Amino acid sequence: MDLTESLDKAVAALKAPLEQLDREQGWTDDLRREIQEEISINRSTLRRHGRWTVRYLRPRLDEWMAREAVQPGRLRDVVMEVQTLITEAHDAARPR
Repeated sequence: MDLTESLDKAVAALKAPLEQLDREQGWTDDLRREIQEEISINRSTLRRHGRWTVRYLRPRLDEWMAREAVQPGRLRDVVMEVQTLITEAHDAARPR
C-alpha cells in the first residue's frame, strides 16, 4: 500500500465511531478526532504541495499514543502504518 492509500485508510478508520474494543485499548473520541485531524493535515499537505513536502513531516504518533496509554489493536496498527510510511518516505527524500 502506498502512502496516499494508507493516509486515506487511516482517515476513514478514524472517522468511524469507536468500537467497544477500541475504547478498551485506550482510545477516546477526542484522541480519535485529534489523530485523525493530524493525519488529514499531512494528507492535505502532500496532495496540495506534492510528495516532496514529505521531508517536512515528522509524525510522532507513536509517542502520542504511548502518552495516552493506547494498547495494540486495529486503530493503533492503522496509525502506525501511516507513521512508518511517512518516516520511510521522509528518509528517502532526505538530501544525501
